[in-house]
Amino acid sequence: MTAQGKIWTAALVVIGDEILSGRTQDANIHQIARWLQVQGIRLVEVRVVADDMGAIADAVNALRASHDYLFTTGGIGPTHDDITVDAVAQALGVAVTIHPEAREMLAAYYEARGLELTEARLRMARVPEGASLIPNRISGAPGIRHGNVFLMAGVPHITAQMLDGLTGQLEGGAPLLTETVGCWVNESEVAEILRAIEAAHEDCQIGSYPFFREGRVGANFVIRSTNAEVLQSAVDTLCEALGEEGHDFTPGGI
Repeated sequence: MTAQGKIWTAALVVIGDEILSGRTQDANIHQIARWLQVQGIRLVEVRVVADDMGAIADAVNALRASHDYLFTTGGIGPTHDDITVDAVAQALGVAVTIHPEAREMLAAYYEARGLELTEARLRMARVPEGASLIPNRISGAPGIRHGNVFLMAGVPHITAQMLDGLTGQLEGGAPLLTETVGCWVNESEVAEILRAIEAAHEDCQIGSYPFFREGRVGANFVIRSTNAEVLQSAVDTLCEALGEEGHDFTPGGI
């Protein structure tokens, strides 16, 4: 809790052997985190699991209970190794069923392209019993919502469409605002300054991200808060403190 009220949290389960093997680089963590931030929800935990029923079900049950929302990406396609729906149904203790509206969406999508709705393609209409659908304008195959669990595609541009369909649908708090101050300084030299400023500004967090550039050591300090006035006060205080110590800093980051 903060002075502003409840902090809404989310977790993400990234599913796929191809992610763990290094064959595919995940891009969904970044876009889901940014989307959630705008909704006033903080992504606070991410797990990457293999295409394994037990591993997926265990992660889903652990994270849906400890966070307001749980998202999964990957494993909801037409092939035999797309087992996310089955694993989530197992975790929820419900059966897997063909969603009639999803079947209609897929039938219309493939008919418009002169293609048949095969048994493989029909797999994309399977949902844990009691689920609702998340729209997807690109491939016709919808995402799935069951309570606070959201099953999304693994393909990033399809995930983006599903997120667009969810925009404004989830309850959240105030969006998390951020500002960055860059400085040519070793972060250890200003650690006490950062600690004191964070302690003096309730509902404010400061992250320090060092770098080595142009033969010099520096760091970007990212200040986060849901309160715009608190955020600006922390930024101003940090800039003033860095200036008093004679450090070369740049509002907006380096």
